This record gives sequence, C-alpha cells and structure tokens, in this order.
Amino acid sequence: MLHKMKTSVVSLLYFSFFFLSQFSTSLSERCNPNDKKALLEIKKGLGNPYDLITWDPKTDCCTDWVEATLSCDDKNNRVTSLNLFKIEDVGYLSPAFGDLPYLQSLDINNVRNLSGPIPPTIAKLSKLTFLRISQTNISGPVPGFLSKLKKLTYINLSYNKLVGTIPPPLSQLSNLEFLGLDRNKLTGPIPESFGNFAGKLTYPYLGHNQLTGSVPKSFGGWSFETIDLSRNMLEGDISFLFGKDKTTFQMLLDHNKFAFDFSKAKFGKRLWRLDLNHNKIYGNLPAAITKQPWQLFNVSYNRLCGKIPQGGEIKNYDIYVYLHNKCLCDSPLPPCKS
Repeated sequence: MLHKMKTSVVSLLYFSFFFLSQFSTSLSERCNPNDKKALLEIKKGLGNPYDLITWDPKTDCCTDWVEATLSCDDKNNRVTSLNLFKIEDVGYLSPAFGDLPYLQSLDINNVRNLSGPIPPTIAKLSKLTFLRISQTNISGPVPGFLSKLKKLTYINLSYNKLVGTIPPPLSQLSNLEFLGLDRNKLTGPIPESFGNFAGKLTYPYLGHNQLTGSVPKSFGGWSFETIDLSRNMLEGDISFLFGKDKTTFQMLLDHNKFAFDFSKAKFGKRLWRLDLNHNKIYGNLPAAITKQPWQLFNVSYNRLCGKIPQGGEIKNYDIYVYLHNKCLCDSPLPPCKS
C-alpha cells in the first residue's frame, strides 16, 4: 500500500513538472503567434524548403529559427527583417508576407524557382524601408501599390521577368534613394513624374529592358551616383545629364539611340565611368576627356569624328573603345589624314 502511494506521488509530481515546464515555455516564447503563423504560411508558399528546416511551429521563431533568415525586435519581439537566399524549391510569394506588420526589411535574392506576381498584401507593410526581390522568376507588372510604402529608401526588383510599364506613382516615394528595375522586360517611357525624385534618387538602375522614348529633362536637375539606362531603345538628346558641376560617378548609357553633340559635353570631377557605345552620338571628342581618372570609357559604334585627344588616363585605352565611328583618327586608331 505504501509503495503504491509513493508511486502515485512520484507520477503526480512528474506530470505536474511536465505541465508547468510546458506552460512556462509557452509563456517565455518571444515569437508573436501572429508572426509565426504568417511565417509558416510563407514557408509553405516557398515549397517547405529544407533551407528553412529550423522554421518549426514547436519552436520560438525569435530564438530558435536560423538567425540568418529573420530577426525580431528586442523590445516588442515582432519580426522586423526577413532574408531568403538561394532557395531552390518551386514556390510563390504568399499573401502572408503582408501579415508581418512590423517588417522593415524584406530581402529575397537568388531564389530562382520563385514565380508568380508580387502579392498586393505587401502594400500593408507600412514600416518597410528595404525591399529586394531579385534574381527570381517572378512575373507580372511592377506594382504601383509600392507607392503606398512611404518609408521605402531602397527597391531592387532586378533580374526578374517583370513586364509592362514603369508605374508613375513610384515617384511619390519621397525617401527613395535606390531603384533597381534593370534586367526585366519593361516597356514604355520613363515616367515624367520621376522628376519628383530630384536630389534624392541617386541610384536609378533601369538598364536591360525595352524602354522607349526620351529621358525626362528633369533628370538634368540633379546628380546621380550611378545612372543605368543601358540596353534599351531610348532616344534623343541627353546632353543635360552632363555638366562640370555634376557629381555623378557612373553613367551607363550604351546600346540606345541617343543623339547629341559630344564635343560640347562637360564632365564633373567625379565622373570615372562612362559607357556610350552603340548610340548615334556625333561631333568631336572633347579635350576634357584627358583630365578624367577613367575606370571605364567607351564611345565605340557612334558617329564621332576628328582627332582623338592624347594624354591622361585616356592613353591607356585601346582601339576597341573607339571602333566603328564616322571618322575618328589618331592613336590608338590610324593617324589623321592631313
């Protein structure tokens, strides 16, 4: 009888300890249950990849899930950043991304089998400052609803299969500094409203699309760190992008139909990289090209004429940066005819 009582007491104590430990664990878990629910839906949409094996509903997303994939705020324990890289499973972007209201950074890169459109629910992420969805197979248009995310400073949607025109409402993002829409299948013009970015947007990457029309003249009102308009079907005079007071570092303007008198171009001291090949640029090469510390310079396949200025860093460039012009001459090309 005494033995049975001892056994019952031990069993009771064991189950009490087990219950209390489970209850204590649930109380101490940092991960917000709504965030966890959204994250597990996101994982499901991505094909439940092995890369997210630590995303276990029985564990704490803030402490037990791989730190490289997400982070939580130290005070309110809400998920503030989400990073998804090199996932190979077939998947899509779940609407549940919009159910992470404290998200500030969403970074999806090199997820090659990710397809479908960008879900409209992302417009609910009012705290978002950084958005990268790059090197995937997502398709559909560039979402105009991104203009609702007023805190965005960085958008990178490059290397995807996005189609259609660039939505003018993006110019309402007054804090935007970086816009990467390059290497998609975008068509139509660069919106005139992009002049509203004046002085703020310093990294417009619009290259490797099928854009047409002229570059808005409002782009001449400020300097860029880098401007990439390469490999489109843009045309017209872009001389307003140049100027001795400009602080632009890199201009990638090749493979378009730009036409202007290059002999009148002035260069800012910080312009180190300039690619103008495969356009319709005419005139002479200005003597000022000898004064730039070029890291990249290419004016091949244009309609330039006259003697190539000598000296400075320009002397280090070979024949290939000048080939297929109308009548350029002198080193490294053949001598000018007297």
